[in-house]
Amino acid sequence: MARLNNTKIQQELKHLTGWAKQRNGIKKKFEFKDFVQAMGFVNSIALLAERANHHPDIDIRWNKVLLVLSTHSEGGITKKDIALAKEIQSLLK
Repeated sequence: MARLNNTKIQQELKHLTGWAKQRNGIKKKFEFKDFVQAMGFVNSIALLAERANHHPDIDIRWNKVLLVLSTHSEGGITKKDIALAKEIQSLLK
């Protein structure tokens, strides 16, 4: 899977609320009421990621979850990252 160019990444980010480009990935910070809600969210992401065979970098700080999506084998952002970000975003609707 080929990396997306900066123009395509910026076009895709317009449809992903709160996501931003960071070096070779896209990131978003989520905040929840408490640790239990944050962990429930992370567990939901784990199921999506496992099904897609595409796993985000996850940093959990009590009620805050920072996600970074990058296709490490391609050295940057691909359609897989955009697709997973859209699925993650749909968890919160």
